Amino acid sequence: MTTRPPAQPFDLARIGAGLTFAGSLAELGAALAAPGAAAVVQAPPGTGKTTLVPPLVANLALAEAHDGGAPPRVVVTQPRRVAVRAAAHRLAALDGARAANRTGYTVRGERTAGAGTVVEFVTPGVLVRRLLADPGLEGVGAVVLDEVHERGLETDLLVGMLAEVRQLRGDLRLVAMSATVDAPRFAALLGDEEGPAPVVDCPSALHPLEVAWAPWDAPRIDERGVARAFLDHVADTAAREHAAELAAGRDVDALVFVPGAREVRHVAERLRARVRGTEVLELHGQAPAAEQDRAVSGRGPGDGPRIVVSTALAESSLTVPGVRLVVDSGLARELRRDASRGMSGLVTVSCSRASAQQRAGRAARQGPGRVVRCYDERSYAAAPAHSTPEVAAADLTEAALILACWGAPGGLGLALPDAPPRPALADAVSTLAAIGAVDDAGHATALGRRLARIPADPRLARALLEGTRLVGARAAAEAVAMAARDLRPPGADLGRLLSALRSGRDPQARAWAEEVRRFERIARDAGAGSAQGHDPSTQGHDPSTQGHDSSTLGHDPSTEVGAVVALAFPGSVARRVPGGPEAYLLASGTRAGIPAGSSLSGHEWLAVAEAARAAGRDAAGTGAVVRAAAPISRELAESAAAHLLTDRVEAEFEDGRVVARRERRLGAIQLASTPVRPTAEEGHAAVIRALAAHGLGVIGWSEGAEALRRRLALLNRELGAPWPDVADSALLARLDDWLAPEVDALAQGAAARGIDLAEPLRRLLPWPEASRLPELAPERLEVPSGSRVRIEYPPVEDVPGPDGTAVPGASPIVAVKLQECFGWAETPRLVDGRVPVLFHLLSPAGRPLAVTADLASFWSGPYAQVRAEMRGRYPKHPWPEDPWTAVATAKTKRRLAGE
Repeated sequence: MTTRPPAQPFDLARIGAGLTFAGSLAELGAALAAPGAAAVVQAPPGTGKTTLVPPLVANLALAEAHDGGAPPRVVVTQPRRVAVRAAAHRLAALDGARAANRTGYTVRGERTAGAGTVVEFVTPGVLVRRLLADPGLEGVGAVVLDEVHERGLETDLLVGMLAEVRQLRGDLRLVAMSATVDAPRFAALLGDEEGPAPVVDCPSALHPLEVAWAPWDAPRIDERGVARAFLDHVADTAAREHAAELAAGRDVDALVFVPGAREVRHVAERLRARVRGTEVLELHGQAPAAEQDRAVSGRGPGDGPRIVVSTALAESSLTVPGVRLVVDSGLARELRRDASRGMSGLVTVSCSRASAQQRAGRAARQGPGRVVRCYDERSYAAAPAHSTPEVAAADLTEAALILACWGAPGGLGLALPDAPPRPALADAVSTLAAIGAVDDAGHATALGRRLARIPADPRLARALLEGTRLVGARAAAEAVAMAARDLRPPGADLGRLLSALRSGRDPQARAWAEEVRRFERIARDAGAGSAQGHDPSTQGHDPSTQGHDSSTLGHDPSTEVGAVVALAFPGSVARRVPGGPEAYLLASGTRAGIPAGSSLSGHEWLAVAEAARAAGRDAAGTGAVVRAAAPISRELAESAAAHLLTDRVEAEFEDGRVVARRERRLGAIQLASTPVRPTAEEGHAAVIRALAAHGLGVIGWSEGAEALRRRLALLNRELGAPWPDVADSALLARLDDWLAPEVDALAQGAAARGIDLAEPLRRLLPWPEASRLPELAPERLEVPSGSRVRIEYPPVEDVPGPDGTAVPGASPIVAVKLQECFGWAETPRLVDGRVPVLFHLLSPAGRPLAVTADLASFWSGPYAQVRAEMRGRYPKHPWPEDPWTAVATAKTKRRLAGE
């Protein structure tokens, strides 16, 4: 048996020449000296941490390797594929290729790492799936998580998962690297019983930086996204500023930041039309790998000046050599979740101040630089301090499946930077349960583990596997590749986009074709009928049970796309809203419009891959717009979303009577509705729901019932039990005690107008105390004239509880003509003398003259002024000077004298 020669350590002196972080290597080496140690590196962009930390950690592992054995591998994550390749290429170049494949990388669909690889750069997603397949990370001696401050969702998950692996293994070194002040948080997460992990700092490597402003005097974002006029302003500013640099004899490159791939293409095309002798390069996630690599590499011999137009991926994890000028739009594309509509997607927002500073720093990494911000200082000051962590805004379906497969549903027990928001997590688990990926306890099923191994959203993974049986592996892969990329179909029509991609007319055709080949290979490897082990009767849906095959779809590309999209997003199958071709109702209950002039217009059913909040004409008054969809048939919609089909009787209590309809629905979409006679149980439930939602007013209080209720409320206030609480909430809580016969009658079809609540209310009267009701709270009060005047008791809502006090308006009121109370000195009191009556003394015409709860005081004082004012107005009625001795009467003076 031959032994392998010991691997040579990396030459850190050569690799770190000219890099600021070289001065921190000794401190970091000491912190990581022991196997299983952890540390946090806090170093600004451009200091060389990405280049130097991996070989330092590798040297520590190499020193511990046994003779002849394979050296433990160091795995380094970078948040983006282009950064993975760039970091690997740079380290390999500085290392001098001393061993074949000593430095390699793995990204989706591409791998250069081999058996001799010592440092391997990967994306977070690659490492997550590697952990799920091999939780012990066999053969890996250390993991370096770079750019953790960006708070990508997969990186956050890795922090918790790797901290757990490190505890179990004891020999895994773990390093988290941050460019901002998040370091203390991650030090605590990676720490142990002895305390937080050590933090190794590095000073900034920035040179002098000049900040200039080129504000735009109109909104940067309109209802359709980033305003084209603003993008033209960014391009024109970049062309002007770069030309000025060259004219001043400074042969520098420029880096232009815009939010997304579409904006990159627009700005780049305008620049190419305006500049001469300058190469314009595009840098975004959808660009082919070769173009990405060229954009992030330095100029070659004989190359002229360059302008690189980039999304945020050049913000912190990449150094673009030669850049001394940055032009910043101040916009970013971030994930947002609309909980009210159940939508998630990328939206364009003002970038955070931290992001703006990172972008500006790109200009001063290799010498003095200049940043020109295409917005004003007020907008900069109003921007958030930091970007929103992805876990707080993203759709969590994929993350929830990863956690379930890891054995930590919902992140339970993991040291995550932030706990997943409960509502978003609950939605994610519900989605996974619907496709059979998790069981009732939230743990991953066999299907869920298979889906987790596919590098795509679980819904797309499920659609790829099931769609292969329905439309074939190639067509399924084409549809999934479109849905997985941030493509914007013309008029939201995925069928038209597919035609353009197949023909090569679309600029994304080449990158899309690579994705198609990858997904097709996955689908073929998995084999048709991939929903084995998934019980469609309880979890999700297997299209094979619905009688569909590829022949029933007629091989129409649009229909095939719609079939796969419907399988991926069954809650987003949509039906046109009657009365207009542009508004659709999704099975989830959301309404969305299609873009004006879209070729989708007029289709009855759509499979929606993406919808987003929007306003304006495209939203058709719904508040949301369809961004990507394909037409489908009703049969296919019902097949793909079979678990959302319901067929039940819906009984409602409307306009005082129970009515019922048999409704067949696909989620929120009504398929059929037929009037039926409800059963007693259905009617009873409808009445109870109406009472709970709208109160007893749906039946209605008669005058007599309301009067009795008010009297009882006063007694409950003053005396408490056993007099009943008759507030709505109390009455609704004990319906069976007093209203059961009437509820049954309503449930069987009786009309509410035939029910008087007075008699049911009497069922609540306590016995024998009820015999005192006329005495304690009489309906009427006899006044000195002999009249029996109705007492107006306070409304129930004005009566506090037994331990409360009366509020204004909460006293019983007697409205009576003043003359009928002559000689009445003592104000009557109710409820065994506890509650005085409030008198509204009226004129002979019934208009109020005075309000008093103290008749004696009124006769002795205010009466004289009332008499002076009223005797001339009502001369036919008595206004004696002495009300104490006058005869109380309701008659005029003439009628009184004639008696």
